[in-house]
Amino acid sequence: MPDIAFLLLVFFLVTTTIANDRGLSIQLPPPPEALPPDMEVKIQERNLFKIQVNSFDNVLVEGNPFTGSPAELTDMIKKFVLNYGADPNSSDSPGEAIVSYKTDRGTSHKKFIEILDAVQSAYYQIYADNAGVSVRKWLELSSDLSDPQNRELYDLGRKKRPDGTVEIPMALSIAEPTKAGGK
Repeated sequence: MPDIAFLLLVFFLVTTTIANDRGLSIQLPPPPEALPPDMEVKIQERNLFKIQVNSFDNVLVEGNPFTGSPAELTDMIKKFVLNYGADPNSSDSPGEAIVSYKTDRGTSHKKFIEILDAVQSAYYQIYADNAGVSVRKWLELSSDLSDPQNRELYDLGRKKRPDGTVEIPMALSIAEPTKAGGK
């Protein structure tokens, strides 16, 4: 009887799959200790596109209440990033543009993800347009960069320069939530 119980235990341990939560795929900045201590980053106010969400899921875009759809927010972000200095109240260039996203501790996960998806969608649409493919195709090719053709389209979409820098980085700053408010 103990042998059978042991075999059953081994069988279930070997055949059981463990759920693997993937989470959000976001590139984190380097830890503070990896940066030079005298490094000071100066960002012009016009190069920041500010999005704030409070604990009641109300959205402020550039300090103004926003009640539009995520698609409208995506279009606003694309216009901001691709300004190339045309509008003096907007970003200087895609390389200088930063989308700043700040929430409150009471912000719902649904609203957080909705806004994050709108921001990432804006960049994916820009990249897909530059590469001359659909957004779906862009996402497929960016998941398999071992293929040289995919890598070439990926670099074309992000406008990679010969020195390795990209003209249009996905510059998204997610600030630590504030403690004000709450539900």
